Amino acid sequence: MLLFMAGIRMHAGAQESPELFTIYLVRHAEKQSDTNDPPLTACGIQRSESLSAFFEAVPLDVVYSTDYKRTQSTAVPTARAQGLSIQSYSTQALEEMAEQLLRNGQDALVVGHSNTTGVLAGLLVGEEIGAFDESIYNRVYQVVISKNDKQLHVFHTAFDCAGR
Repeated sequence: MLLFMAGIRMHAGAQESPELFTIYLVRHAEKQSDTNDPPLTACGIQRSESLSAFFEAVPLDVVYSTDYKRTQSTAVPTARAQGLSIQSYSTQALEEMAEQLLRNGQDALVVGHSNTTGVLAGLLVGEEIGAFDESIYNRVYQVVISKNDKQLHVFHTAFDCAGR
């Protein structure tokens, strides 16, 4: 999978700390549109496997997902490859989730939705970031946190389902 860095927001800290952890946030992969809690499409399944390949060299301590088929199915390949269970969180408690992620200090993957992923990334770094368009599936928010610094990097993956 190719990865292109789309933009960086940085907050300079007073000094570097060896205590460092990283939180990755992604939206679920492509979903079917015929039900209230739709499963992934064939393309979405391929994207979730592609995400797992991306995270293969990234050691994670925990994987979080909302309790929907599409988010759980997006998280499964990465969780399975890392030997982790998926921990659930609520989209109705994003501020509490941000506080928990910061308090736990673990390398984490958080799978969410177009209206929660950017918002949660913003909460982690103290910036207001809103929802993004439902047609966007290729963003990976990387929040790197040390004792005195928080950095948010937004990547766009080059995975493309066209013709698949």
